[in-house]
Amino acid sequence: MRRSALKIMTSLASLLGSFVYVMTLAVINGSAGYICAVGVTVFGALGVAKLLGESIALSYAAIASLAVLCGVLRGFLRYLEQYSNHYIAFKLLAILRDKIFKALRRLAPAKLETKGKGGIISMLTADIETLEVFYAHTVSPIAIAVLTCAAVFVFVCLYASPYLALTALAGYLAVGLAAPIIANKALRRGGADYRGGLSSFNSYFLDSIRGIKEIVFGNTGGERKARVNARSDGLIALMKKQNAKANAANAATQAIMTAFIAAALIVGGALTLNYGLSVGRMIVGLAAVVASFGPVLALSALPANLSQTFASGDRALNLLAERPAAEPVKNGKSIEFERLDIDGLTFGYDGGADVLKGVSLTVKRGEIVGLTGGSGCGKSTLLKLLLGFWQRDGGSILYNGIDLREIDAASLSKNVTMVSQTTYLFDETIEYNLKIAKPDASREELAEACKKASIHDFILTLPDGYDARVGALGDRLSAGERQRIGLARAFLRGAPLILLDEPTSNVDAINEGIILKALKEQRDGKAIIIVSHRESTSAIADRTYKMQGGVLSLK
Repeated sequence: MRRSALKIMTSLASLLGSFVYVMTLAVINGSAGYICAVGVTVFGALGVAKLLGESIALSYAAIASLAVLCGVLRGFLRYLEQYSNHYIAFKLLAILRDKIFKALRRLAPAKLETKGKGGIISMLTADIETLEVFYAHTVSPIAIAVLTCAAVFVFVCLYASPYLALTALAGYLAVGLAAPIIANKALRRGGADYRGGLSSFNSYFLDSIRGIKEIVFGNTGGERKARVNARSDGLIALMKKQNAKANAANAATQAIMTAFIAAALIVGGALTLNYGLSVGRMIVGLAAVVASFGPVLALSALPANLSQTFASGDRALNLLAERPAAEPVKNGKSIEFERLDIDGLTFGYDGGADVLKGVSLTVKRGEIVGLTGGSGCGKSTLLKLLLGFWQRDGGSILYNGIDLREIDAASLSKNVTMVSQTTYLFDETIEYNLKIAKPDASREELAEACKKASIHDFILTLPDGYDARVGALGDRLSAGERQRIGLARAFLRGAPLILLDEPTSNVDAINEGIILKALKEQRDGKAIIIVSHRESTSAIADRTYKMQGGVLSLK
C-alpha cells in the first residue's frame, strides 16, 4: 500500500496522543520566538523611521532596549521550542519501535518468512530515526509559520498598508505552500526508491556476513564484494540524484522569495510615491515582511527531508497495518494433548494453488509417525498448520476432538512444540539458548533434557560447560550439535506432541543415529511427528506416510 503524503502525515500525527499538549507548548514558544525575531528587525526599522521624522512615541533607548529584549527572548523561546519538539520525537520513536516489535511478534512466524531480515533491521533503526524529522521539524514548524505569518500580515495591514500585506501573503503562499507541494511531487518517488534500496542493501549485506564462511570456502569473495559495491554505488547514485533535485528546488524557492521581496519593495515604493504612505511606515512594514519569511522558508525546505521521511513512515505504517496470517486464539479452550485428528485438510498460500489436498491423519500419545516426500510437497506446511501459523482453507484439525480454532493459543503452545531443520542459536551461552524453551528451568532440568537429546556429555567436555558461548548463529558448534540442542529444547519444553521438521537433514549418519535413538527412547507419553525426505529417518516410526503433490498416503 502506498499512501498519500497527507494521509501519512495524518497517521503519524495521530500517534501524538497525550503529547499534543507538549506540541502545543512548542508551537506557542516557536511562534512567540519568531515574532521576537521579527521584532528585532521591526524595532531596528522603527529607529530608522524615527530618524527620518516619523512620529514614534518610543525613545531611541527604549527602541534599542526592546530590540535587545526580543533578541534574548528569541534565543530562550527557541530553546524551549526545540526541547519540546525533540522530547516528543524521541519519546514517540521509542513508542513506534515498541509498536513495531509488537507487530512483528503478531505477524510471526508466518508473515515474517517472506520479509528480509535486513529490511526489518533497517525499519527498526534507519526508518524510525528518519521519522524524527517529522515530529521534531515538521508538525510545529507548519503551525509556527501559519501563526507568525498571520501576526505579521495583521501588523503590516494595520501599520503600513493592506496592499503591502497582501503582497506578503502571496509570497507566503508561493514559498510556503505551492513550492513545497511541487517539490514534494518531484522528490517523493526518489525518497521511496532510496529507502527501498537501503532496505534491500541491508538484507544483502547481512546475508553476506552470515555466509562469510561459504564465501571464503567457495573463493567467491571477489564476486560478492563486487556485488556489494555495485549495490552501494547504486544507493549513492540515488542519493546524489535526490540531493540534486533538492538543491534545485531550494534554489527555485530562494528565487521566488527574492522575487516577492522585490515585489513588496516595488509595492511599498509605489504606495509611498502615489498614495501617501510615509517612508518611515513603508520601511517598518517592509522590514516586517522581509523578516517574516524565515518560518516560511523553513516550510519550503521540508520536502527534501520529508521525501525519505514519508517513505519511511509509509513502510512503518504498512507493517503496523498488516494482519497476521492467523489470529491467535485468546480465552479459548484448554487441552491436555491425547490425540490429533486431521480430516480432509486443504490449504493454498494466499489463495493460490492447493499445497495440501484432502490430507487426513491421526496421531496418539506414544506414537511416532513419519512423513516423507520430496521438497515442496507440503510436509513443512502441514506442521505449520498444526501450530496455527496459517488458516486452513478446508477440512478439520482436532486436538482431543476440539477444533484448533477454538483452542487457546497459550494452551496450544504448551502442548505442541516444533524443532525446525535449522536450529537457531543466539550468540549467548548454551544455558541461555536452552532456556528459550523454559526460562525458569533449573540446571538439573537442563541437564536432564540434554541427556535425553544425547548432548549432555558433549557439553561437559567444553571448558565452560553450560556457560560456554555458542558464537554467532551457533558457529562454534557442529550442525549435529546444534540440532541436538534444538531437540533438548523440545524435551525441556515438555510438550506431549513434538513436531520435527527435517531433524537430520543437516547432519551425518552418525549424528542421525544419535538423534533418532534419543527420540525413540523418549517416545513414552509423547506423540512425535517426523517430517523428512530421508527414508532412514522414518525407520523409528510406527507408521510412515508419503506426501506427494499435496496428497498424503500410507506407505
